[in-house]
Amino acid sequence: MLMKILKKYLIPIIGTTLGVIIGYLYYRYVGCRAGGCAITSNPYMSILWGAAIGYLLSDSVAGFLKPKPKKEEKQSD
Repeated sequence: MLMKILKKYLIPIIGTTLGVIIGYLYYRYVGCRAGGCAITSNPYMSILWGAAIGYLLSDSVAGFLKPKPKKEEKQSD
């Protein structure tokens, strides 16, 4: 059962994890130090936004990668 859930949500989990990492790296190397930036002055906000963007992007990619069900062709008699 765990493998079934993991297989279903593998791409969004990977995307969210990458978003968290990228969000932190953005805070660490690009974010503003003065505190004037609402998102990048706080590491928790950068990580949260990175996770959200990572999830949304990976979920949309997962939608494209899923095989589409084939339509059954009607046979005329």
